[in-house]
Amino acid sequence: MNRTLLDQQSIDRSLAQRHHGWQGSTDELRRAIEFADFGTAVEFINRLAPRCEQLDHHPDLALRWRWVDVVLSTHSAGGVTDYDLALAEIVDEVAAGLPQASDETQA
Repeated sequence: MNRTLLDQQSIDRSLAQRHHGWQGSTDELRRAIEFADFGTAVEFINRLAPRCEQLDHHPDLALRWRWVDVVLSTHSAGGVTDYDLALAEIVDEVAAGLPQASDETQA
């Protein structure tokens, strides 16, 4: 993996293989996840954090009641790189292991 910026076509191809809730541009990837309750949303963040540390790549997370908004971007590169796509896969894996009320993309 490297921190080279990806073009929109590469991002679109990769996101087509991810959860339908992802949206992406060359600037950032976004997914909003609604969990069953507040405690589960916090648990998601607690399960995700060690995986981010292992990858040495960290998302922007916003916790709102039972929603977690995830924004991925490689700030040092100025946009989306392979690291963000790898982290999107991890986000999907962690979220899939927890009860969700629904899953939508929010702007």
